[in-house]
Amino acid sequence: MVNDGDKTETRPATASQFRRFFPLIALIGAVVAFFALGLGRYLTFQALAEHREWLLAEVDRLGFAAALAFIVIYAGVVALSVPGGALMTIAGGFLFGTWLGGLYALIAATIGSTILFLVARTSLGEPLRRRAGPFLRKVEEGFQENAVSYLLVLRLVPIFPFWLVNLVPAFFGVPPRVFVAASFFGMAPGTFVYASLGGGLGAIIAAGEAPDFGIIFQARVLGPLIALAALACVPILYKRYKRGSRQRVTS
Repeated sequence: MVNDGDKTETRPATASQFRRFFPLIALIGAVVAFFALGLGRYLTFQALAEHREWLLAEVDRLGFAAALAFIVIYAGVVALSVPGGALMTIAGGFLFGTWLGGLYALIAATIGSTILFLVARTSLGEPLRRRAGPFLRKVEEGFQENAVSYLLVLRLVPIFPFWLVNLVPAFFGVPPRVFVAASFFGMAPGTFVYASLGGGLGAIIAAGEAPDFGIIFQARVLGPLIALAALACVPILYKRYKRGSRQRVTS
């Protein structure tokens, strides 16, 4: 037999769990709706090429409102982790020019990444950290200690899936302000590379060709990105050097 006190304790616990998981449920529902409605057909190069004149006319007609609409749509694409991020960046360069389009894309990607990060942090981060074993706790401590450097490396070098880079910091308890700052600056180089590709998209379409989505992996682009990532690792190496020096002194 359950008394009223047990019921009273159960209700707040259930409500708290619902509030914690509601953002995740809403995000999953949005992803399901995206694919159910077939919205992915609009995030293709063919769709961009086919509607380019109308899009350019709308940008001229709406002005800054078109930029806001672009940022909202792009942020949604990133938050839902659906394919189309690179195309959206190229489209930004095509519609608004390399620098403005790149900036709008960078702002949108940062917003979308932060939304996904906060959803994962709220719904899954704390439960996973409570259940983490000693090894994961040690990894978490190392990640938190060098969060900026690790995030910059993950953002600069396109090795891991974009959505995964948004989730891992949430599971390791990285502060939101650190995630936002490191994501913004870490994504900037690659974003402007794709935006510059979009800046010349008119000529590419006129020639009957398609943009090179793999441009980020070309040596002339990837080389400087790796160099920047190596520079981001310097604080980590310096901390390890200082820690090793202190241990040698005390031993």
